[in-house]
Amino acid sequence: MKFCPKCNSLMVPRKINGKNIYKCTKCGYEEETAHSITVTTKVKHSVKEKTLVLEQEEMPTGAQKIKGILCPVCGNDEAYFWILQTRRADEPPTRFYKCTKCGKVWREYE
Repeated sequence: MKFCPKCNSLMVPRKINGKNIYKCTKCGYEEETAHSITVTTKVKHSVKEKTLVLEQEEMPTGAQKIKGILCPVCGNDEAYFWILQTRRADEPPTRFYKCTKCGKVWREYE
């Protein structure tokens, strides 16, 4: 990690015209470095990879049964739950529930 000497923001590694540089995204300050820099790109997921589809009796891997959670449809107090990271990594995960009686699926944000 490298910080900008002008504004103290985080600098990101870049390769420009074959040169290894660190560039500040806030003020634009650039600094060349002799170290080799590996630049990675963001991974793009297809719509199919982002979508979780549950069949009538199917449960996701890692689902556990819990008591004391009331179903908003039938009032049953037993459900399966599982946790998924549905938003950015710096935000808390989402907890999903599926009623053991009527099959209603709902979510709870931390």
